Amino acid sequence: MSKEETMKDIETINPVTGKIIKSYNYLSDKAMNAAISQCENAFENWKNVPAEDRVKVIKTIGEELNNAKEELAQLMTDEMGKTLEQSKQEVDLCVAICEYTAKNGPDALTTEKREMINGERGEVAYSPIGIVYGIQPWNYPCYQVVRYSIASLMAGNAVLLKHATNVTGTGMLLEKIYHKANIPKGLFTNLVIDHDQSDQVIKHKSVRGVTLTGSAAAGRYVGQKAAAELKKTVLELGANDAYLVFDDADIDHAVKECVNGRIYNNGETCIAAKRFIVAEKVYDEFREKFVQSMSNVKMGDPNDEQTQLGPIARQDLREDLHNQVKESIENGAKVACGGEIPEGDGFYYPATVLENVKPGQPAYEDELFGPVASLIKAKDNEDAMRIANDSRFGLGGGIFSQDEDVAFEIAKKHFDTGMVFINSFGLADPAIPFGGVKDSGYGREHGGFGLKEFVNIKGIMRR
Repeated sequence: MSKEETMKDIETINPVTGKIIKSYNYLSDKAMNAAISQCENAFENWKNVPAEDRVKVIKTIGEELNNAKEELAQLMTDEMGKTLEQSKQEVDLCVAICEYTAKNGPDALTTEKREMINGERGEVAYSPIGIVYGIQPWNYPCYQVVRYSIASLMAGNAVLLKHATNVTGTGMLLEKIYHKANIPKGLFTNLVIDHDQSDQVIKHKSVRGVTLTGSAAAGRYVGQKAAAELKKTVLELGANDAYLVFDDADIDHAVKECVNGRIYNNGETCIAAKRFIVAEKVYDEFREKFVQSMSNVKMGDPNDEQTQLGPIARQDLREDLHNQVKESIENGAKVACGGEIPEGDGFYYPATVLENVKPGQPAYEDELFGPVASLIKAKDNEDAMRIANDSRFGLGGGIFSQDEDVAFEIAKKHFDTGMVFINSFGLADPAIPFGGVKDSGYGREHGGFGLKEFVNIKGIMRR
């Protein structure tokens, strides 16, 4: 049976109410392949556009994102449940990415001269490769797309997007916003397709790079599919980031930042603070204040300015989270606050603290994608660092200490992650590389590094 005969609708659901927002149809295979061909044609022209002219387009995309801020923020909140204030902050970050890339992109991609060992001259050029295909998640519906697409466009590539189905509307709106910036038709193309079709896109001869943000399982699957086609990948995957509270930490500050780090974006962030490893000397004080602060988190309608915590994005995700909590309890963890699904409409889950968290429990081993904190006592600072690295993940982490110089040195030498935050919680910045190690994936975005992930680093030698 052909794809045309088996079309299915996507229904986006408002997690506040549980009601349908809108329905969408998947593209047919014929329409999908036509869109890829159009994207390829756009690339053939775009690759020859001078960097200074690409900069103008990147700046305009930033301007159009800012112009659409209210509409885009509201749609993100409606589709996945983050607070409206944080949706607006997400758009601001996307605008900043455009500005940073426009300012720094040309220099990062400038051809470099090299002296060869025989005294002759050589050059290293950074040439566009073609279409970069991005498979993106729902938790940052705008940022995740902008993060890879702006770097790809600046490098001279074309972009295909497969967004998560529950934020289909955001993906379509982003395509409209990009086109308002007068980019060549098809250069940025949003594909409303299913997983089987996505595998076809990876195989397509015109697709030269694949980037995915998602779970470790999704990363393995997509990485294998791309590797079979000998295509470059960047994988930004899950995590269970550890935040260390050293024995000299400012406890009140640490509590404030740790609470924000756990509930920001409703706790549905790969780089969220998840495991809180506290030196025994200050454990009791931190525990008391942390549990109290988490208990006081205001959960409710994300459109309300007073709300700190909105709903989980989907009902099945809330069920998965609660099952992880229950399994952790069955294996010895204890609930200090929260831990129960509330009655009423929407997919809400309260700010929760689990203590007595130990190896073998999901709260210790796995990623809990929601506002559930794992509280762990360490003997001392050195033991805290040991526990932090006792993880198959390695995306981010944090250290709270009043001696920031020592904390920086420990972060550089001992923290086995791609990012470390000192006396703060993890938020992306366009100037700093973003990515992880181990089961958290590989490759980097931001900081100029993302500009060179999907280019042909071409050596040119003169004799």
